[in-house]
Amino acid sequence: MGCDGGTIPRRDELVRVKKKPEQKDKEAELAFKWRHCTIKQLPLQPPVVGCALGRLYSKESVLEGLLDRTTLPESAQHIKSLKDVKALNLTSNPAFEANKAEKGDCYTDGGKSPYICPIIGLEMNGKYKFCFLWSCGCVMSERALKEIKSTICHQCQQPFADTDIVIMNAEGDDLKKMEESIINRKAAQKKSKKQKHNEVTQTQDAKQDDVPKKKIKKEDKVASIKINSNRSEAEDPAYKKVKDNYSVAKDPKASEVFKSIFTSHKSAAEQDRAHWITYNPFYN
Repeated sequence: MGCDGGTIPRRDELVRVKKKPEQKDKEAELAFKWRHCTIKQLPLQPPVVGCALGRLYSKESVLEGLLDRTTLPESAQHIKSLKDVKALNLTSNPAFEANKAEKGDCYTDGGKSPYICPIIGLEMNGKYKFCFLWSCGCVMSERALKEIKSTICHQCQQPFADTDIVIMNAEGDDLKKMEESIINRKAAQKKSKKQKHNEVTQTQDAKQDDVPKKKIKKEDKVASIKINSNRSEAEDPAYKKVKDNYSVAKDPKASEVFKSIFTSHKSAAEQDRAHWITYNPFYN
């Protein structure tokens, strides 16, 4: 039972002390965040996409969440359509062994990441800041972006603005910056759309001012077509039949069999029984 035979108990064995909260392993938490989907908490499966707040998702889980929004967590409720995510151009890490079985007699480095920075080779495991460009989706480390100061992407050579830089898995002040950049990016897109619309309208107005004669000619052609169509309708025999003074009995093109159907025919006076068309049934 203890305390016999000369054993000396410690204070924590005799007095109940408040237990310290368990401390999380920061490295393991970072590795989990950078390797797993934010929606399903499962390992990232290509194609990998990122939102404007820098969170990572498997595209399959995003599509399922858009079909059934009840499966989306609070951290992904801002995704309304596929326009709110961007496909990421990730660079695979050749030193990462994904298919290696974990055995008791070998060591597996949990800090290894499946993706690296394509410029300076830093691993994307959460220890270093990474970002991607919203304009093209290319992923690189923040250190590489700062060292090579340029407004053109190092991978695809496409231009980008400061508002297109999205810090991945942003927290604290970086998260606030991403929220502000979303607003600025939308405002810039609206301005560009208005400018394009104004340019299109200006070019259309200029073309209309340059060719007024062609328009007049087209209007004359339309008027002549209408006049010709009216003439053709007046000369058409089918159109003449619509007039009030038209009579089947006087029509030279109608046959006697067709004329005999109507009561205006001479055979109607000699008729003493119901007609087969029932036009003059003789019910009385």
